[in-house]
Amino acid sequence: MREKELIIFRGFEDGGLLRDMTWLMENYENEYYNEEDRAALLYECIHRLIEMGGSYGFYGNLWHCYLTNLLVGNENSYSMMCEIRGEIKGTVNQAVLHDIRIFREFFDYDFAPMAERLHAPEIRWVLDYESDGQKSRIYTGEICRRICELARRLAESGTPEHMKAILTRFYGDYGTGKFGLHKAFRIVHDEAGVRVEPIRNIAHVRLSDLVGYEIAKKKLTDNTEAFVEGRRANNCLLYGDAGTGKSSSIKGIVNEYYDRGLRIIEIYKHQFRDLNEVISQIKYRNYKFIIYMDDLSFEEFETEYKYLKAVIEGGLEKKPDNVLIYATSNRRHLVRERFSDRQEREDDLHKGDTVQEKVSLSERFGERIYFGAPDKKEFQQIVRTLAQRAGIDMPEDQLLAEANKWELSHGGLSGRTAQQFIDYLLGTGCARFGFVSAAPNSQTAERQGDYDENICGH
Repeated sequence: MREKELIIFRGFEDGGLLRDMTWLMENYENEYYNEEDRAALLYECIHRLIEMGGSYGFYGNLWHCYLTNLLVGNENSYSMMCEIRGEIKGTVNQAVLHDIRIFREFFDYDFAPMAERLHAPEIRWVLDYESDGQKSRIYTGEICRRICELARRLAESGTPEHMKAILTRFYGDYGTGKFGLHKAFRIVHDEAGVRVEPIRNIAHVRLSDLVGYEIAKKKLTDNTEAFVEGRRANNCLLYGDAGTGKSSSIKGIVNEYYDRGLRIIEIYKHQFRDLNEVISQIKYRNYKFIIYMDDLSFEEFETEYKYLKAVIEGGLEKKPDNVLIYATSNRRHLVRERFSDRQEREDDLHKGDTVQEKVSLSERFGERIYFGAPDKKEFQQIVRTLAQRAGIDMPEDQLLAEANKWELSHGGLSGRTAQQFIDYLLGTGCARFGFVSAAPNSQTAERQGDYDENICGH
């Protein structure tokens, strides 16, 4: 086998298993090495493949899934040029085809002689693996299914040329590497530097889960739609009362537009110094990135907002066209203001400049969308809708009466309060109130596990 002869596809994140399997393919009959050691290495590889199947949620031929995951996850000159755009031209195609011929050998390898020689019939388990149905801890269910289906198609492709065409089409449709396989990311700054790492478990919130706020949602989707389509779009600030769905709307946006190349990177105030480095890592990728700042606000003594102003608009380097900044806040102007800012003070020669300094940050968000607390009627409609989605069968007058009691002692009228009330009923309300939970529909069942994400206001 020719694993060391690969030209384009190198530096795999999980390439150790490939090296061990390649060694076994070349040496399982070599009497120079102890047979027990060879068998032990094979069983170790079987173990790693089964563990991978459990972690990733893979099924079918786990060896093929592993190889496919290497091809899909490898960020190289070819895969990164093909992402979103599709097939490209040039000499690089010859080098890629050279590598694909090697992977074709891996896909076609017959493990039967190895299993017989090393007395390891258990290898058949990883060649036809049935998943236990548990969710992947690495990928979303959708991505997991895509990789398993791609593994099947690559195995059946027949020729290296056909195999290359299938893989290239996948890069064009879904991308490559961490940005192709994940939708949300966080920033990590350690001894190795600044890295953008995937968030592997996010709430599968849709904008339709947020009851009401149709005008606000329309403004947000219109701005995001323009951004995804490559038209001019604005940085966006969602502000207003607590628990009204600002953060949930952002989560819903990335879920809605993920298939069209939208990705989101979450950043906190103490990481603003890393913004330029993060932008430099993503500005040449063929995705659209939202840099997301949740619950953004600054006290007077916090000066990070001055740095953020320059990054958003005002620095010498132009912000890339594939990057927007979305933020949520309870404050309209983000920076704490006082009445004394607008009054004459002995130590402030230009009081107007003080005011402008504090409001100028929010003004750099071209789209400012208000989320206000619902009134009593709107709150009750949210409760009705959430109860119906959760399959709660309870007399409406009793449901609303209990909801009114709940909101009086749990933060007032908001979507978050309504969701917390429904969660309470789902957890303990059956015994106390005597209602029964109706059989949820398929949509409810799919999202049942996401209720604790406060989908109507986080």
